[in-house]
Amino acid sequence: MTIDERKPINTNIIQNVILENREKLTISGVNDVLSFDDQVIVLETELGLLTVKGENIRVNKLSIDTSEVILEGEISYLAYSDKNQEKQKNNVSLLSKIFK
Repeated sequence: MTIDERKPINTNIIQNVILENREKLTISGVNDVLSFDDQVIVLETELGLLTVKGENIRVNKLSIDTSEVILEGEISYLAYSDKNQEKQKNNVSLLSKIFK
């Protein structure tokens, strides 16, 4: 995806992502934790899906009241994706698996 292809982000939404020494990640504006294990965590945020990858990752704090999540572990990857793109990607891969 080039810079020109990126969608404008709604500036009314404030989300903070703070990574400390690649070991502690604090994220505000989290709506839901969609999936997690010790290597991959997928969060639904105000600005789209956020995928966090690494080793020995654990959810240290999850607050629905403040919409904040604190993760700890060896964090090596952070990426946002659009909710609709993720759903389409999962549907295509599921169909392709069925018809193989």
